[in-house]
Amino acid sequence: MRSVSSSPAASGRRRRRLTADELEAWRVFLRAHALLTRRLEADLVAEQGMSLASYDVLVTLVDAPARSLRMTELADRVLISRSGLTRLVDRLERDGLVRREPAPDDARGLLAVLTDTGYDRLRRASSTHLRGIDEYVVSRLTTGELLETGRVLGKLVDRLD
Repeated sequence: MRSVSSSPAASGRRRRRLTADELEAWRVFLRAHALLTRRLEADLVAEQGMSLASYDVLVTLVDAPARSLRMTELADRVLISRSGLTRLVDRLERDGLVRREPAPDDARGLLAVLTDTGYDRLRRASSTHLRGIDEYVVSRLTTGELLETGRVLGKLVDRLD
């Protein structure tokens, strides 16, 4: 395997070369993420007729104050592009799971609001999603490994967010 060096940082400093072990850890992380999301998606589609992205929008809204968020904030939280979120919310709105409302403090802003139908749909889909999390992650790690994984990934989130 050839070594890949990162480009100079924005400040002009040269970055060190990543070691083979560091690159391998990164690749394993990416592969685990891809495999887990594919499995969770496949389960949701097969059992609930719902995409993982749709589930992510609904669960993000249920946790928000008044079950609503500005579209821009929702796009940031679900980690999809604003245009991708617009198309997804269009579908969720057609299905009666979400509605758009004008933002009370900004005439140009829009809120995505979880409907009661969306809440009920989320509750049904949650059993599939939570079972997948347990089957594919929680049951395969010890309590210590799970806590350490959460700690390590939380450290990345805190520094990147």
